[in-house]
Amino acid sequence: MNKKRILYISQEITPYLPESEIANMGRNLPQGIQEKGREIRTFMPKFGCINERRNQLHEVIRLSGMNLIIDDNDHPLIIKVASIQPARMQVYFIDNEDFFQRKAVLTDKEGKFFEDNDERAIFFCRGVLETVKKLGWAPDLIHCHGWMTSLIPLYLKTSYKNEPLFENAKIVTSVYNDCFKGSLDESFAKKAKMDGVSDEDLKDFAAPTHDSLCKAAAAWSDGVIIGSKEAEGIGKDLSTPVLEFQGDDYLDAYNQFYDEVLVEEEVLAE
Repeated sequence: MNKKRILYISQEITPYLPESEIANMGRNLPQGIQEKGREIRTFMPKFGCINERRNQLHEVIRLSGMNLIIDDNDHPLIIKVASIQPARMQVYFIDNEDFFQRKAVLTDKEGKFFEDNDERAIFFCRGVLETVKKLGWAPDLIHCHGWMTSLIPLYLKTSYKNEPLFENAKIVTSVYNDCFKGSLDESFAKKAKMDGVSDEDLKDFAAPTHDSLCKAAAAWSDGVIIGSKEAEGIGKDLSTPVLEFQGDDYLDAYNQFYDEVLVEEEVLAE
């Protein structure tokens, strides 16, 4: 039997960013799943506070050089990579001078949310999918972590649904209590639109609060995992399979949930 391929897309991974629920999950889950015999790839944004020299990041020239157009502006896509040696795990970083060179993650020194966090999220989601296409690595399952990944399930079920690399991939979204206050830019849905995405598809992203983004991502996914105890309400009323919050002892449950999502979709396809 071929190894199942799991693509992890996370807005935070430690040790590149400080520890948090998402960052710790982004670091430990891929290693644990890899040790269970799966093949993995992992992506995160290359925030400017990540020390490239200390963490030994280097640009992957063959993957860089593409331009992504967001709100009629061109933004060059730069791909970097580093290794977490104890885990024997590579991490790919999505970088761009306009979005990810500032020495902060999501807020300025006064704690104010960056006005372009909406465009940063769009660039990150599209950048990951375009880079995976360039890698030529077809995932069986894609596991998204954090609100910055919320467009991934939508894009995979619309714009990218006929891409050979993604057409059979299943999507699992983990929802967390990593709330930001207020809303992203009110034109987020308009900016996120691309070929294959209709206005109807984007209706759940029209009021881009943290909760609405999580719910929209969950609705477009094939399975949902509750990553924070405080986020349990998001799993209610979903027609897709939901794995409830597992606490610290989560690895076997996540691995089994992957199989359930993959098997369920295979049965439906027969």
